[in-house]
Amino acid sequence: MMKWSIGELRRYKEEALNFSETIDVNEALTARDNEVLAVAPVAVEGILSVGKNEYILHYRLKTVVTVPSARSLEPVDLPLDLSVDEVFMTREQWSSMEEERDEEILVLDTDTIDLTDSIEDNILLAIPMQVFSEEELRTTDLPKGNDWEVVSEEDYLQKKEEVAETIDPRLAKLSELFNESEDDK
Repeated sequence: MMKWSIGELRRYKEEALNFSETIDVNEALTARDNEVLAVAPVAVEGILSVGKNEYILHYRLKTVVTVPSARSLEPVDLPLDLSVDEVFMTREQWSSMEEERDEEILVLDTDTIDLTDSIEDNILLAIPMQVFSEEELRTTDLPKGNDWEVVSEEDYLQKKEEVAETIDPRLAKLSELFNESEDDK
């Protein structure tokens, strides 16, 4: 289990606690984010060091997350290989801290450090906003159907300029009238 009590960690003041495990977070992540279709078992390796006023966690995780393609909604496997560094403090350690620190500090609500929460959060944060399949990345064809099509931003701007430049022939006479009335002034 990837959970340690503060009392248990005090035994490791002289040396770091090494860990290496494979955990299953599939059910938890698919429940937390409906964009996550599946998560392969997560291989986690790292160390937890006990300092005088903090608990320093460094680990590396490897997994594959299945998410829908942003273009076709087909499942896409997204391999993740993350390195994570986190600093934890108890409320007492946080309140007795004399100067502000540059790194982000996670204040513990309980007397335990639960690595599973950290793993889940960091996996969700690492998923890009848009994921495309290999085939979708290779092709320049965009999806289209009856009376609709997906266009690139460049194509959209080009079509917008073309529409702005062309004047409806039925309105061309009106523009001539406006030009004449401006000339009369």
